[in-house]
Amino acid sequence: MDFGLVLQTDPPASRVIELMKRAEDNGFTYGWTFDSAVLWQEPFVIYSQILSRTSTLKVGPMVTNPGTRTWEVTASTFATLNDMFGNRTVCGIGRGDSAMRVAGRKPNTLARISEAMKVIRSLGSGGEADLGGTVIRFPWIKEDAELPVWMAAYGPKALKMTGEEADGFILQLSDLYLTEYMVKAVKDAAVAVGRDPSEVRICVAAPAYITEDDSPEALAHAREQCRWFGGMVGNHVADLVSKYGEHSAAVPEELTDYIKAREGYDYSHHGRADNPDTAFVPDEIVDRFCVIGTPEAHIAKLNALRDLGVDQFAVYDMHDAQERVIDVYGSTVIPAITG
Repeated sequence: MDFGLVLQTDPPASRVIELMKRAEDNGFTYGWTFDSAVLWQEPFVIYSQILSRTSTLKVGPMVTNPGTRTWEVTASTFATLNDMFGNRTVCGIGRGDSAMRVAGRKPNTLARISEAMKVIRSLGSGGEADLGGTVIRFPWIKEDAELPVWMAAYGPKALKMTGEEADGFILQLSDLYLTEYMVKAVKDAAVAVGRDPSEVRICVAAPAYITEDDSPEALAHAREQCRWFGGMVGNHVADLVSKYGEHSAAVPEELTDYIKAREGYDYSHHGRADNPDTAFVPDEIVDRFCVIGTPEAHIAKLNALRDLGVDQFAVYDMHDAQERVIDVYGSTVIPAITG
C-alpha cells in the first residue's frame, strides 16, 4: 500500500512545501492538495516547489475539475511539471464542489468530466486531442510522457464511469462497508467494458489522527479535530440525495442517513477543524469515515482497507497535530503496513 498526504494550500506556501518534504522523508509517496482558486493559493505553482525539494514524491490535486481551467491549460501544466521533474504528477479530477460553488457556478456534469479526462490524459501523455473541431498536440512533449487521471466519485453513475474510464478511483472516506461497496462497483464497471480491474488504482482518502491512548478524552478530542470531514463529504451526499431521493436503492443508506440534520454549509470554513457547520455529524460517522486512535488502531483499519483492494491511503492532515501524524506514520504505521 502507498501512502499520501493531503493538504490545503494555505499561505505560507513554504509550510505546505516543508510538510510535503517531511512526508517524503517519512515514507509517503504521494502529495495531494485541495484545488479551489478562491479559497486557497494556486496549487500548481506550489507543486513546482514541492517537486524541486523532493526526489520521488508524486503530486496532484485532490481534486481539480474541468470548469476552472481550460483543458489544454490543465494538461500543459501537468506536462510541464513532468518535463521538469520526471513523470511525478497525477491528475485527480471531480465535479468541483467548492471550486465551482464558491465562484457562483454549479459543479460540472459527469459528461463534461468524461470529455475532460480524455483530453487531459491524451495531451499530457503526448497524444493529440480534439478541442471541438481543432485537433492539437504539444510539440515539445517527450516520448515517455505519461499522465494518469484518477476520478473522485460516490454516486452510482460516477462510480461506473470511474471503472470504465479512469486510471484510478479516489474515495474520500474510509468506512469499510462503503469502501467494499464502492470498490466493487468500480471494478465491476471496469470488467464490463473489458478492462483489467487491477489497472484501476484505488485510493482511499480520509483524516487520520493519532492518540496517545484510547481514553474517552483522547478520542473525543480526535473526533472534534476530524468532524469537519463529515461535513465536507455531506456536500456530495446532499447532491446524491437531491438526485436519487432519501431512500433510493441506488445509494447506500450507510452513506446518506447521517445528513438528515444538515442545515447548510459555509465554504469559508471548508475542510477546517473549526467548521461550525458540522455539528450535525455524529461521532459514529467520524469513527467510520476517518481513521482515529492509537497507532495500533490505525494499523488494524489500514490492513482491513488493504484487504478490500485499496492501493493507497491518503491522509487528510488538517488538524492540530500535523507533524505528529506524519512522524508516527513514518516511524510506526507505514512500516507495519508495508513490511
